[in-house]
Amino acid sequence: MKKLRVALKLNDQEIVDILKLVDFAITKSELAAIFRNKEHENFKPCGDQILRNFLNGLIIFKRGPMPPKV
Repeated sequence: MKKLRVALKLNDQEIVDILKLVDFAITKSELAAIFRNKEHENFKPCGDQILRNFLNGLIIFKRGPMPPKV
């Protein structure tokens, strides 16, 4: 997640907004816990659910919403 953030040049608010696109709510403090050093007492590992929702939201953020199937 850290490498995606740097590669895409995203700030915390943009990541929160991307996650909102797929109806996944996360606060800036929860997000900051993911980006902390592993030895920090408030470190929280990035789970599969957060990463999956971020990638799905990133698709919508970059390409736009999926057109309805006919």
